[in-house]
Amino acid sequence: MMLSVPAAAVTLLVAWIYPSYALYFHIGETEKKCFIEEIPDETMVIGKYQTQLWDKQTSSFLPSTPGLGMHVEIKDPDTKIILSRQYGSEGRFTFTSHTPGEHQICLHSNSTKMALFAGGKLRVHLEIQVGEHTNNYPEIAAKDKLTELQLRVRQLLDQVEQIQKEQNYQRYREERFRMTSESTNQRVLWWSIAQTFILIITGIWQMRHLKSFFEAKKLV
Repeated sequence: MMLSVPAAAVTLLVAWIYPSYALYFHIGETEKKCFIEEIPDETMVIGKYQTQLWDKQTSSFLPSTPGLGMHVEIKDPDTKIILSRQYGSEGRFTFTSHTPGEHQICLHSNSTKMALFAGGKLRVHLEIQVGEHTNNYPEIAAKDKLTELQLRVRQLLDQVEQIQKEQNYQRYREERFRMTSESTNQRVLWWSIAQTFILIITGIWQMRHLKSFFEAKKLV
């Protein structure tokens, strides 16, 4: 199905505003991986992960044993811990942001408890869903007995709500940037005034010193 230019632009904009991405990464025995996610306030975030353990015999990653788990720690923009919990070899974590800004999502393994993992490496598949992507619409439709049209309207309303949250977050960022710029400009202004004052004091001192020097030499 071909999309018109405006429709394609809207689709790309919505996909950019409401991220839902999956990735995988490798971690060592005592290594911690952290990710920064910019999230508006009052926005739900769901993370899903699955671990695989490196097998030397097959030279490949195999599903991890149940005893190997991951510790998930999430901090808000004020570095306050809003989630710190131990999960299994695969799991799902959920949190809702209450402060707009950069949230830090960190994961590390309980490798010290697993002799099998000692000195090995672990592959972690991670999927992050933010905002409207966290909703399970088939489940919502079945629970509320919604028609296809009603479900689509519900999705659009959720998207509009998330767009408003994103716009509020962008205004918040602009306000913080403006306050930082004004503070910097004010400091530069005061520093310029201080420099001018120092130069004037230095000039007066030099003039008095030269006058005293010439008077001592009886040149004036």
